[in-house]
Amino acid sequence: MSVLYFLESIRVPFITQLMLLITHLGEETAFLAIALIVFWCLDKNRGYYIMSVGFAGILWNQFLKVLCKIPRPWVKDPDFNAVEDAIPEATGYSFPSGHSQSAVGVFGCMALTTRQKILRWVYIAIAVLVPFSRLYLGVHTPADVITGTFSAVALVFFFSFLNEGKHTKIVLWTLAGISVLFVLFVQLILDPSTMDADNYATGLETAYTMLGAVLGLVVVYHVDEKWIHFDTNAIWWAQILKVLGGLVVVLGVKIGLKTPLNALMGDSFGRAVRYFLTVLAAGCLWPLSFRWFSKLGEKKEA
Repeated sequence: MSVLYFLESIRVPFITQLMLLITHLGEETAFLAIALIVFWCLDKNRGYYIMSVGFAGILWNQFLKVLCKIPRPWVKDPDFNAVEDAIPEATGYSFPSGHSQSAVGVFGCMALTTRQKILRWVYIAIAVLVPFSRLYLGVHTPADVITGTFSAVALVFFFSFLNEGKHTKIVLWTLAGISVLFVLFVQLILDPSTMDADNYATGLETAYTMLGAVLGLVVVYHVDEKWIHFDTNAIWWAQILKVLGGLVVVLGVKIGLKTPLNALMGDSFGRAVRYFLTVLAAGCLWPLSFRWFSKLGEKKEA
């Protein structure tokens, strides 16, 4: 806690606002946006690489959270003050840091696969700044951040073969099996009485989210390999339209199906099905339009 107290003592409004902005790069929205942009516009193998590192990281991170049950710094020490605006996004247990895990995983993949030195250093800087922002804002301890960071680094290098398109099917099916096991662990083995209700709910939500998302990615891989074979190439302005339109479709499915599916199936199964369909929309439905985007560019150039 001494490090957090020191950072609290040197906080200034401008840096605090900057850290609040930087820390968003470790959230689910940033991960999904970057992964989809790469998957749709740059390289499918690189997209599977980023998503596999991200999904594996979430599963590992949440497993450690519910297993270790370490409270947030301000819960552990009531005299400590985290930045108030950062607290609403600091859900679940503290150890390890999910934001650090996500940011280092995503931007670590980007740094490892880019050929441009300037971009590589930008990605590395973000991968350093996001974990630091979690300390500065007071929502994680050094142990949380270090564990999340090194776990992500290990996954980035461990799954690097996916960037070359090797063994993607095996990795995705393995992650699907782990997702099923994690749901069973949370539902059947984890004792809710040993946890507060909010932290247990967060673990349960994550388990069913990952179950739906990973199973969806498995289906996407097989459907694209057998039928779609979508091409990521298009002229630059068509790529922008492709991304904007795709994000509208994906967010529409993700947000629009929440209420009806939860009402029909309950919160947990409704969440799993919703994320499954969201991933299908991103990887199967929207890519059906990519040939049109490619032709659109060709016609414009002609």
